[in-house]
Parts: sequence; C-alpha cells; structure tokens
Amino acid sequence: MKKNVIENTLIVLTGPTGVGKTELSLRLAERLNAPVISADSRQFYKDIPIGSSAPTGSQRQRVQHYMTGMLELADYYSAACFEADVLALLERLYRTAPVALMTGGSMMYVDAVCKGIDDIPTVTSAIRDAVCREYERDGLAPLLDELKASDPVHYNTVDKRNYKRVIHAVEICRQTGSPYSAFRTNNPRKRPFRIVKIGLTRSREELCERINRRVEQMMADGLLEEARRVYPFRHLNALNTIGYKELFAYLDGNRTLDFAVEKIKRNSRVYARKQMTWLKADKEITWFSPESETDIMEHIRNSCG
Repeated sequence: MKKNVIENTLIVLTGPTGVGKTELSLRLAERLNAPVISADSRQFYKDIPIGSSAPTGSQRQRVQHYMTGMLELADYYSAACFEADVLALLERLYRTAPVALMTGGSMMYVDAVCKGIDDIPTVTSAIRDAVCREYERDGLAPLLDELKASDPVHYNTVDKRNYKRVIHAVEICRQTGSPYSAFRTNNPRKRPFRIVKIGLTRSREELCERINRRVEQMMADGLLEEARRVYPFRHLNALNTIGYKELFAYLDGNRTLDFAVEKIKRNSRVYARKQMTWLKADKEITWFSPESETDIMEHIRNSCG
C-alpha cells in the first residue's frame, strides 16, 4: 500500500465468535503497518487469557496490541469508558501511524467507538453490587418486573433474554430515579477519522464446527485450571460470561465436566447467532469470507483511496 494513501483511518474487523478474526487481523495489520486495538470486552481483563483468547506473546511480537490485559477482575469498565479510552488512544496513534485496526465481537463496544454512546450516568458500586446479588439470588424475572414498572418504554424494546442489558437498565433507573430510556438519544457522532467496517462470515455449519473445536482447544490449553484459579472471584461481573459460568457450576458440583464443556459449546453457538443478528443490522459493514484476504485489502484500498 502506497504511503499516505490512507490517512487517519480506523479499519474495523468484526464478526461472530470463532469466525477467524484473530489470525486475519494479524495479517492485515502487518500489511497495513497498523496496530491492533481489541474490542473484545473480556480481553480487557488480566488473569483470564485462555477464556478470553487474549493475544499470545508471539502475536504481540508480530503486531502492537492495545486494550488487552489492562484491568483487574474487580475493575469497573463500560462501553462509555472504552469509547473515551480508544478515542484518546487513536489521537496518539495517528501522530505516527495513519491506520489502526480494531477487531472484536463485542458489538456495543464497537458501536461506542464508531457511533458514540449516550451520556449514561455512572452507577455506584453499591447499586451495581446490590443488583448483581439480586440477579444471582432470584434470577432475571424480578428485575424485568422492576424495569417494566420503572421504564416501560425500554422494557418493550430490550432483549429480555440479555441479562446484562436488563441489569444495566435497572441500575440506571435506580441510580437516577429516571427511566433509562430518557438518557438514550441514539444520535451517531461524527468522528475525526475515516471508518471502514469489514465483517467476517462463514456458513452456519462451518462456524458451529469451528466453535466446538475452539472450546476443545481452550480446554486443552488449561481453561479449567484458569477457571479454578479465579473461582474465588466468581461473583465479579468480569467472570459472568460464557466459559467461566459453566465451569463454575462444575466446580460447585452441580454438573459433570463433560456436560459443562458441551454447555460452553452450545452457549457459544447461541452467542454467535446473537452477534450476527446485531451485526447484520449495520449496513455499513461489508461482508467477506475470512479466506478472502486479497479482496479485503482491495476493498480497503477502494474505500480509502
């Protein structure tokens, strides 16, 4: 790629879990001479490199990585924090490198950087911990009832199976005494850089098989030992995620290890479908097979030339 053809550009490489973002992101970053910014919300945290598929030492040697392993498990972090941190990071990076590549499947975090996020008030740790305890004790149904009473507008649109979004909305309602929907404007913000969005996709059968193999590889790499090491902190939000929840249930004695592993595979496949539903709604994404590296590079050139 010719020098100075691309100026202040953010390449966004996204797609469902297991589709093959990591290796392609490394090759594209090398060809573009671009650093990689993680938009995987689990990779922000230290101590869970296997479960989060954090970049390895050899991968970090190939390409400079940012936004990985920067938080303790107990640290609070949000899409709004990510937006502010990445915008500040890009301002620094663009002084010496005209291109950055952001990759990950945490859709809300990708949108926060590309479109902006509403100014939602910060929730105190007391309220956050209280809601978390209630969810762990009583499940989601009582919190859904509370959201319906506090904010019927958001209740009618929220994904009622997505516990994180329901919990967050309830937290905001309690924190502010106002409906969560009152803080949402959904007005995209202009960014001082070009954005090129690339989505990776595979057939359903191929993706499911890749996810199954990926879970088996993570188990072989020591995911169970990693889960056992962080088990004392299982109440933290950073660990309330696929892979750890299922293994914590095994460590509790509530299921066999084989059942837990199969549950990880199933929940990962379900999550991949949810990711695709979200991403398909974004008409700015151009879709490619992960094997179409030449076509992807040509698309980048055409988009930025």
